[in-house]
Amino acid sequence: MTASASSIAIDARPEVQYLLRLGDTCLILAQRLGQWCGHAPILEEDIAMTNMALDLVGQARALLTRAGQLEGRAHDEDQLAFLRDERDYFNATLAELPRGDFAFTVLRNAMAATWLRLMWERLVHSSDAELAAIAAKGLQQRMEAALAQLWRYAAELFTDDATDTAARASGLGPAWSELREPWQAEMAALLQEATLDMPAESAFRSTGRNGVHSEHMGFILAVMQHLQRAYPGGVW
Repeated sequence: MTASASSIAIDARPEVQYLLRLGDTCLILAQRLGQWCGHAPILEEDIAMTNMALDLVGQARALLTRAGQLEGRAHDEDQLAFLRDERDYFNATLAELPRGDFAFTVLRNAMAATWLRLMWERLVHSSDAELAAIAAKGLQQRMEAALAQLWRYAAELFTDDATDTAARASGLGPAWSELREPWQAEMAALLQEATLDMPAESAFRSTGRNGVHSEHMGFILAVMQHLQRAYPGGVW
């Protein structure tokens, strides 16, 4: 048998403990959320809980790494995560409460997520440049990833064809292209306030409005249409 790793001693100066409190809260809450893997009411919620846990782990890693740097004892994120004694963890008790039922978990997530968002918003202005960068990343990285993924589909919202021309000529409604400039103006203001850069327009054009869909559409219809096709004439 190999000997187990011994516990590490930490120097919990105020600046180190401040970071450990935040990092430990993310870490322990992630551990609790991970307990839903394979146990959530439906698959989508199971996957969502796992992804939320992974986000919290990422935040905890960054915070524990910085705490180790400030501590100056060469403790890395793994050592701080796994090799401290119980009294050397400083997470909020809310995070460590038993998993509970799904309602309990949803409410705890809402409470913790709101608190963390408010914390990140303020830590962007931290006197510690590394902590400020961690906070900015926590706020921005998911939005940036979503923006990069979604923006290329926006062009389809402003592409005209014969149907748009006929609708405009008859007074039925505006051509979709007429919304382009006001939409871009409002989105530019929104993105500027969120400190996000507007992506460059892509040559890609999605074609759902012409009936040519992404690979995801078939799965949506399989679920959406199942009952009506299985039991023709069924009503709500």
